[in-house]
Amino acid sequence: MQITIQGHTVEVTPALRDYCTSKFERIARHFDHLHELSIVLGIEKVLHTAEATIRFAGKKSARTLHANATAADMYAAIDVLVDKIDKQVLKHKEKLTDHHAETVRATRYS
Repeated sequence: MQITIQGHTVEVTPALRDYCTSKFERIARHFDHLHELSIVLGIEKVLHTAEATIRFAGKKSARTLHANATAADMYAAIDVLVDKIDKQVLKHKEKLTDHHAETVRATRYS
């Protein structure tokens, strides 16, 4: 997975970069077909914002997800962002799963 972290009106320090990569590793554990992740961190007046766009690889699973988060602290905004994008990834993974138990069972045991 390729991770791009950018700062919009804020400097991305090594501590912020390490925090983002460690938090987004959780998403990589949930779904293997992640291709690209771009994170934009910014400050608007007194609020810290974080945006993430994630792209999946593969024919069946090719899709782009996007999420925004705002908080009073940059680390809190990143935490909220990871939670939001994680829910979207799990929902996307659930949609890809075939839940037709009888057809799956028939093909597996025949």
